[in-house]
Amino acid sequence: MSDRGSDLSALPKEVRDQLAELDLELSEGDITQKGYEKKRTKLLAPFIIQPPVAPPHNDVQPPVAPSSSSHAPPPASSSRYRERRSRRTHRTGGTRDDRYRSDIHSEAVQAALAKHKEEKMALPMPTKRRSTCVQSPIETRTPPDSSSGSEDESSTRRQSSGLAPPVVNPSLQSPDSWISRTAQGSSTSSSASSTLSHGEAKPHPQAQPQPQYKPQYQPLYQPQLQPQHPPHEQSRTAAVTDMLAHSRIAPAQNMHPPPDVTAVAPPSRGPRVDLPSNATVRGMSKGQARSSMMETADGVPVSSRVSTKIQQLLNTLKRPKRPPLSDFFTDDSEEIVQVPQPDPNTPRPEGRQIIPVKGEPLGVVSNWPPALQAALARWGATQGKSPALTALDITGKPMYTLTYGKLWSRSVKLAYTLLNKLGNKNEQILKPGDRVALVYPNSDPGMFWVAFYGCLLAEVIPVPIEVPLSRKDAGISQVGFLLGSCGVGLALTSEICLKGLPKTPTGEILQFKGWPRLKWVITDSKYLTKPSKDWQPHIPTANTDPSYIEYKASKDGTVVGVAVSKVAMLTHCQALTQACNYCEGETLVNVLDFKKDMGLWHGVLTAVMNRIHTISVPYAVMKACPLSWVQRVHIHKARAALVKCRDLHWAMMAHRDQRDISLASLRMLIVADGANPWSVSSCDAFLNVFQSHGLKPEVICPCATSPEAMTVALRRAGVPGAPLPARAILSMGGLSHGVIRVNTEDKNSALTVQDVGHVMPGALMCIVKPDGPPQLCKTDEIGEIIINSRAGGTMYYGLPGRTKNTFEVIPVNANGVPIGEIPFVRSGLLGFVGPGSLIFVVGKIEGLLMVSGRRHNADDLVATALAVEPVKTVYRGRIAVFSITVFYDERVAIVAEQRPDASEEDSFQWMSRVLQAIDSIHQVGLYCLALVPANTLPKTPLGGIHTSDTKQYFLEGNLHPCNILMCPHTCVTNLPKPRQKQPVGVGPASVMVGNLVAGKRIAQAAGRDLGMIEDQDLVRKHQYLTEALQWRAQTDPDHVLYVLLNAKGVTVGTATCVQLHKRAEKIAAALMEKGSINTGENVVLLYPPGIDLIAAFYGCLYAGCVPVNVRPPHLQNLAATLPTVRMIIDVSKAACILTTQNLMRILRSKEAAASVNIKTWPTIIDTDDLPRRRPPHVYKPPTAEMIAYLDFSVSTTGMLTGVKISHAAVSALCRSVKLQCELYSSRQIAICLDPYCGLGFVLWCLASVYSGHQSILIPPFELESCLSLWLSTLSQYRIRDTFCSYSVMELCTKGLGTQTELLKARGVNLSCVRSCVVIAEERPRLALTQSFSKLFKDIGLSSRAVSTAFGSRVNLAVCLQGTSGPDPCTVYVDMKSLRHDRVRLVERGAPQSLPLMESGKILPGVRVIIVNPETRGPLGDSHLGEIWVNSPHNASGYYTIYGEEGLQADHFNTKLSFGDPHTLWARTGYLGFVKRTELLDASGDRHDAMFVVGALDETLELRGLRYHPTDIETSVSRAHRSIAESAVFTWTNLLVVVSELCGSEQDALDLVPLITNVVLEEHHLIVGVVVIVDPGVIPINSRGEKQRMHLRDSFLADQLDPIYVAYNM
Repeated sequence: MSDRGSDLSALPKEVRDQLAELDLELSEGDITQKGYEKKRTKLLAPFIIQPPVAPPHNDVQPPVAPSSSSHAPPPASSSRYRERRSRRTHRTGGTRDDRYRSDIHSEAVQAALAKHKEEKMALPMPTKRRSTCVQSPIETRTPPDSSSGSEDESSTRRQSSGLAPPVVNPSLQSPDSWISRTAQGSSTSSSASSTLSHGEAKPHPQAQPQPQYKPQYQPLYQPQLQPQHPPHEQSRTAAVTDMLAHSRIAPAQNMHPPPDVTAVAPPSRGPRVDLPSNATVRGMSKGQARSSMMETADGVPVSSRVSTKIQQLLNTLKRPKRPPLSDFFTDDSEEIVQVPQPDPNTPRPEGRQIIPVKGEPLGVVSNWPPALQAALARWGATQGKSPALTALDITGKPMYTLTYGKLWSRSVKLAYTLLNKLGNKNEQILKPGDRVALVYPNSDPGMFWVAFYGCLLAEVIPVPIEVPLSRKDAGISQVGFLLGSCGVGLALTSEICLKGLPKTPTGEILQFKGWPRLKWVITDSKYLTKPSKDWQPHIPTANTDPSYIEYKASKDGTVVGVAVSKVAMLTHCQALTQACNYCEGETLVNVLDFKKDMGLWHGVLTAVMNRIHTISVPYAVMKACPLSWVQRVHIHKARAALVKCRDLHWAMMAHRDQRDISLASLRMLIVADGANPWSVSSCDAFLNVFQSHGLKPEVICPCATSPEAMTVALRRAGVPGAPLPARAILSMGGLSHGVIRVNTEDKNSALTVQDVGHVMPGALMCIVKPDGPPQLCKTDEIGEIIINSRAGGTMYYGLPGRTKNTFEVIPVNANGVPIGEIPFVRSGLLGFVGPGSLIFVVGKIEGLLMVSGRRHNADDLVATALAVEPVKTVYRGRIAVFSITVFYDERVAIVAEQRPDASEEDSFQWMSRVLQAIDSIHQVGLYCLALVPANTLPKTPLGGIHTSDTKQYFLEGNLHPCNILMCPHTCVTNLPKPRQKQPVGVGPASVMVGNLVAGKRIAQAAGRDLGMIEDQDLVRKHQYLTEALQWRAQTDPDHVLYVLLNAKGVTVGTATCVQLHKRAEKIAAALMEKGSINTGENVVLLYPPGIDLIAAFYGCLYAGCVPVNVRPPHLQNLAATLPTVRMIIDVSKAACILTTQNLMRILRSKEAAASVNIKTWPTIIDTDDLPRRRPPHVYKPPTAEMIAYLDFSVSTTGMLTGVKISHAAVSALCRSVKLQCELYSSRQIAICLDPYCGLGFVLWCLASVYSGHQSILIPPFELESCLSLWLSTLSQYRIRDTFCSYSVMELCTKGLGTQTELLKARGVNLSCVRSCVVIAEERPRLALTQSFSKLFKDIGLSSRAVSTAFGSRVNLAVCLQGTSGPDPCTVYVDMKSLRHDRVRLVERGAPQSLPLMESGKILPGVRVIIVNPETRGPLGDSHLGEIWVNSPHNASGYYTIYGEEGLQADHFNTKLSFGDPHTLWARTGYLGFVKRTELLDASGDRHDAMFVVGALDETLELRGLRYHPTDIETSVSRAHRSIAESAVFTWTNLLVVVSELCGSEQDALDLVPLITNVVLEEHHLIVGVVVIVDPGVIPINSRGEKQRMHLRDSFLADQLDPIYVAYNM
């Protein structure tokens, strides 16, 4: 503390007094340490400034070479570790990509993370199934450390001792204890530790002086100049700054992520079953329901890990990331995207308009050659023995040296061969000006040089490309696009290279995807022809014709060719010679790719111009021997070297192996990627290491280039002893707004940039705005560098449109007026002009990410990610950053390769820390962070990452990540404002009057009248079904009512009228005798689908008891299905069970005892072998209002509901169906659906007895063994009307869709089918019915045949298409308006439109009305509301034990609040609307169509809007081919998406971003949790409906055994 006083003596007195007061408060315990730090920082903030430097016209501070002493030595163990590591790793080419490495930046990142540590972000770790976690063995997952020391100490101890953390015996520490600990708020892996990327977390003992080699300059255009401090005061402010920086970096707590406890046995996947959720039976008293529920808090199992994680997720989301949105909803049809209001504090450029910068004039040299070929001819003739090129072999030893004489003679031979010897005698294949591809490997520069100069001498245009290695090369088809756009038909290559190209089995070279047909020519000397004595190549003076074409990959992955004219090539060589001061006979070491860019311009073209000896070091040598280029400089006393930052870094890693190397001969070390802002640290570090080997600071020459503008700027070699150029330390915040601001406030978010020298000789440079018209920037604004020079590219070959925008740019001033006539070329580099006309580059246009109006540079994000301890996680520093457009903005995605030995926890920790670092330093949220296995990202030819292909894989779902973290909650800030429900100020009466005034009719519709009926006498005679059956048994005893088929299509049972009557009598007698049943008692029928079920039903009616039809338990899945059976038996208080012998055995078996109490079953009667007895009398109910049967069903929300159906309702319903479908005794119908509830049961058991038609019964489970059973039955029996369920239709569509030809061959013909009705209680599944119609159109199915029915609990059949009346119509509804509970009809194909099909025609005797569920007032035509129904076949009410009359009255006997207050309506619980169509119905009136949108119970209320799960699920299923089925539900306001994966498990993580994207794009919702499960996990009931609530309960109780669970942040 003693130095603190001296530091602060320069502060004003009042500030010192306030500081003293603070110290006192702290010492007396009146303030916490944290509060003290905060207040102190605030007090000192105005006085902390970056040490300013005199303006540039004074002497600029030279950077001091950083010596090792300027850093405090790291702990000994870690430096030893680093030394070992560097020895071990330089062979493999280093562990991180040190293009981006910067110690300053690493410290900044660690400091930013240390800030975050205090917030304790508890990110829930994703859950993986063991099989998916290949990379981390089970032993490494340890519970949190429980030693007595503080967590930080223990973790540091463990690190330094190098031992693995102890494995705790799982039996000693139960998972529950971990869970409760996480639930109590222990923070997980995200709490950032401040360890540097190599050492341990140690508090810094005292403030350390910062390394002094980063001086800043104060730009002239900075609006306020800071006063000059005397030097000692400067250092003092620096010390204060430094002390504060370090006081923030406290050692972090090493928290542990919550452990993974996924070891739950996977549930056996049974068939589709009806499962009520744990909880709810409609009508049970509260007390009773409670006992049957799991004891849970808020309905969630208490010790559930999933809910703990969700709680963590919610905790992270509660933290406000952005100012809360104003909560109101502007309702217009336009897309409502929240546009962030412009921040008044946004920095804006304030300088004057920039003046173009001019390079020095290009010198005129007397003996300058007229063309580059002329220079080669001259050296070939006069200096034939002089070496031109030395190539190295793979070990770094010289392989061969090509002299200028050899180069000339071979090039001439090749030129002669190309022009004269390729075709037959008289035809010339190549003409001057044709384009030729050059395909040579990087290891063979000699062949390339000969080919390149041979083409120039033959006056054909070389197009150098990379050697294709396989069909799957990254971007291979784009290279084909380049060859096509350049019209290339011929490729030159060497014999060795040709042998290595991929071949077809017949030995021909593969036709690569997208490539034109190529003829391959081998250019090895032995295949070339020596020209005749009189032949000389034609060498014209350089003109504007293209000389060569250089390829360039753009941001979107397309590859284009930049054509360089002959004069531009010559001028560029001249400019480089002048700028680099090349002399004849010098030696140059080239480590770059000689086919393009600097490697070609310096190492092939300018070298020949100046008779330079080039030593080419291929990439492969660098990988094996990273020091090889340094050794070559030493051995050959090279004067210049061409390298990239990567080569500097590799040489540093390996320099300990070589002591006696001298770099004193170098006068220029040209750094080709000096335009990358992160190059500065590589240059500094390299100088630091090699200065002792004779490297002079002034020889390092960064430069900036682009394929279009060629060399943009190059730092000239300095004079020894002259001061080095200054650095710019810029604020990243300013950069993101495109403004240059010297970074003063937060040193963590600073970017230190070195200059790339001055403009090239003979060039003119401007800076223009990167988007929109090329308007000149202001002096303090970042823009795109544009160049006017004779030495630049001339066009994109074959692409005139793109050429105009890039090569013919005329800059304009602020008023839009062009500043001159001369065209400039866009360089694609972003930068500014600093003091002394030095050029600074801060990034590339193609690395630009525009997020919410701010610019971020991909390279900067890579650098930040790499500064977060990548060594443990990222493989070789391989990171790709790109943006994807989701929901009207760009979102940043980072993909990195994960080291094979990285553990799950390490990776997750790294990911969560990268999030924080990028958020802190760049103020931008990451959308997605993915880790993929090592070596799986697509590579560029020189080993970099092919970003556009990576992005493509990501969007297609082909990236196969092994870890993924999505953070849509933090970075999607432009969602529409949440809707607030307005208080209903307008009453229903006003709404109705308003509708009438507007000319809208009330939305109601009715079927035709039931009264006018021809068999009136039959109805009067037989009011009850039992009477109808007796009457049929007497009048037409042998008429077959039922035919039951098995899987082979064979009849296994029939029932005539008299047989059915007699069986019913036997069962009635048995009930009265064996069961001693009293009239009106409930009897459960437990039968497979068949005739026994029908007989048992009528037997119950004959005996006067009430049948309750229950689906039998599934033999393979008793544990899941038997409890439902038990529940219905208990709830219905059944006195007896009728069943078959088989099922009776099962009910009493040991297996059954495992899941229910089998001792308490009511009496069980098996009806297989009953004695022939007749009951004394057949029961006749005293009134038709008596209950005929109970209909139990499990709704999709998991509600078990039983409704009472009276005798009157039964006969009204049967009469209604008979009328609608025109059913008579002579008719045959086929039924393929489950006969357990609803309309399915009515059609199976009741309708035939009432109408006398014959029903062919096909049990749906038989289709599992014979898919075509139903369709072939329709064809065989020439059925006109058939009824099925969605599950049957889906089975046929998926299973038989591809076999229509086979069915046709078997003679299946569906042209007889007039109506095929799907029986359902949901919105019609249009996609399924349409694909069914289309698929089976080939076997005669009419497109008009398929339709749907609609029923609900309160009324089993509201609509049914029937035989007469208009076809069902389809409308398109705007999904945005549906979310607001409104209907807006749009045209087909409109964006965000949803097709809805009419749910069949309303049945005779049924009236429906659309009602506002809140006000209970009637709504107008085409308004969305609840469907209410009035009909003689409404159910009589819920079957309740304790009679909850409130619910009863509300659902079954409700009146409108206005309009018609007398009619009693039943509420269906479904939302829908009625629309009057142009079609006419049977009576000649306009037809009213009813559209069902979805069940109210199912809807999700999110952001104040109403969503239907099926809409979200449809979008999700389209997101990726591997998604079989999906279901959504909400949990504490989070949307959870469960998707079944039908591909391989490695696709699982690909689905997470795609699902998140599609739901955000189409529904404007952020998915909270994505769960990937196996096929068959989503429970589906017998009607083919998803049971989402049951799925939700299973998820929260952790019973799904998911493949992967992603918690989106």
